[in-house]
Amino acid sequence: MVGSQVTRTSQIIDVASKDGRSGKLVFVRIRHELEDCEGPLISEEQDVVYREAADEPFTPATSPAPVETTWSRTIVPDPVLLFRYSADTFNGHRIHYDRAYATSKEGYPALVVHGPLTATLLVDLVTRSAPDEDVASFSFKAVNPLFDNAPFQVCAARLPDTDEVRLWAVNEAGVLCVEATAKLRASVIAL
Repeated sequence: MVGSQVTRTSQIIDVASKDGRSGKLVFVRIRHELEDCEGPLISEEQDVVYREAADEPFTPATSPAPVETTWSRTIVPDPVLLFRYSADTFNGHRIHYDRAYATSKEGYPALVVHGPLTATLLVDLVTRSAPDEDVASFSFKAVNPLFDNAPFQVCAARLPDTDEVRLWAVNEAGVLCVEATAKLRASVIAL
């Protein structure tokens, strides 16, 4: 409810080190739980990836994205959108708003679009496209970064005769960048 007091509890669930295409990576799994006076509201698990400083320019993976869509929308990212999302989510990582840092220190070709921003845009695509249904569950995985120097597409394919939707984000070259799934349910209208 608007105006109710909500408590958020965050806990580190796991920490793992791996070697990836871009060097050494550390994966941190965090669980966030929100509750109000009536009990649990939302439980979210988040994987945060930290990588060592780049020795050479970023090279993306080239997995092709699906082509059959039920709904899609073109997103034109810009520095203002990324800065605002960083501010709204208290994300101080400079790859999202400091172009010189992102390109010279991290080796990216431009500012990096936040994975959670892309996830938010995917959920928004579903809620705009299926206004009589609510998102009951949602999970996503970022598999390639998106950048602010080119438009990208958020897409969805409704699986026939189910409550499931397959979602993804694809860059201008047709490369899969984010993959996600959602389950929908009929909207419940409170009177």
